[in-house]
Amino acid sequence: MWVFLLPLVASIAAAESEPSRPNIVVVMADDMGWGDSATYGHPQIQTPHLDKLAAEGVKFTQCYSACGVCSPSRSAILTGRTPYRNGVYRHLSGNHAAHLRASEITYPKLLKSIGYATCHVGKWHLASKPQFNTADYPQPGDHGYDYWMATHNNAEPSHKNPRNFVRNGEPVGELQGYSAPLVASEAARWLSDLRDKSKPFVLSVWFHEPHSPIATDPQFRKLYDGHENATYMGNITQLDHALGIVLQALDQEGVRDNTLVIFTSDNGPVARFGGTTGGLRGGKRSDHEGGIRVPGVARWPGHIEPGTVSDVAVIGTDIFATVLDITGVPLPKDRTIDGVSMVPAFKGEPVERKIPLFWRTHVSPPADRVALRIGDWKLVGDETLTKFQLFEIQKDWKEEHDLAASMPEKTEQMKQRMLEVWRGIEAEGPDHWWKNERQQPTRGGKVNY
Repeated sequence: MWVFLLPLVASIAAAESEPSRPNIVVVMADDMGWGDSATYGHPQIQTPHLDKLAAEGVKFTQCYSACGVCSPSRSAILTGRTPYRNGVYRHLSGNHAAHLRASEITYPKLLKSIGYATCHVGKWHLASKPQFNTADYPQPGDHGYDYWMATHNNAEPSHKNPRNFVRNGEPVGELQGYSAPLVASEAARWLSDLRDKSKPFVLSVWFHEPHSPIATDPQFRKLYDGHENATYMGNITQLDHALGIVLQALDQEGVRDNTLVIFTSDNGPVARFGGTTGGLRGGKRSDHEGGIRVPGVARWPGHIEPGTVSDVAVIGTDIFATVLDITGVPLPKDRTIDGVSMVPAFKGEPVERKIPLFWRTHVSPPADRVALRIGDWKLVGDETLTKFQLFEIQKDWKEEHDLAASMPEKTEQMKQRMLEVWRGIEAEGPDHWWKNERQQPTRGGKVNY
């Protein structure tokens, strides 16, 4: 009998000695600029927890959101697909048909299918307002989350005492406190009290800060007393404090060492509310760097060397492929996945892309409606795809020197690749949604998508 049992005992021992699948935590700020933290060089804003996270992992100097506005960039993180391809081509604040369709495959859904516990807390914004928390349209639970507490869009009436959270389909009512710490505390509660601790987990923590309407706890605002931007700067520190709550919960649960934590933002900042791009051109809604280059920090003990700084260009769509890569789940074969695994970039090594980095933002200024980046070259196109600007972005990170006229051959090469990528997206995405858009073109434009 022992002869027959020995192989079984050996296989069980081997399985028990193998490391368990890593946990995944994705933390996202809302409208946080590339220059809105000490981590990225702001001389006054205090972000000790983000600073520490970067010191313990990798800081990306060229991390991008997938769009210059929120809903599209969020959809790209979950699906690995550029927004017009997955259908969430616009911000979903009013009454629009677009939403994150049930046919889209999200990484929480895939990881749930292999035994992960899954949770989403914070902003959702992947359905229009009339579609949120209704049975007729997909909700967070339909996209793979076992447990969720979310708002449709912004915290209302502001970050202070928000009253529009819904928990697993049930309205929560008014909460006392400030949004980011409330969201972080719910994440910590799920980690400590509610999740199935026999399973690995996926946790999405999507803060509202520093999106307007801004409200800042006096304890954080007073750090900047006398500064004209004290409310906004304190709001970033409020967000950072909330990040600390999440990181502390991971430590207390003893899961820090087997957890990949990614921190980023959904798009660039709004200058009139106090946000800063750190010198990048443009801001939220733009496809220049200020609208799409965002903070990007990752920590994965034992896999990412502490204190790494990587200038490899990565994008929100890469989170999907990265998560599948490190958990051993194959990429879907029945659809285009735009993102690639960031694992090489964790070490500062280049990633290989079949599809270039691509952006299209429906509410951008007409002159920078689309953008494409290949290597160090970035092409910015107008809404009609007939006028183009060319930048060598690694050298000219402020996009001050348009090389289109002096380098016509390179410009034409990039233009043809951009048009090829866009034609593929048009063929695959639900273009009836954006081609029937009722919103009028903005800022003197001709095209409203």
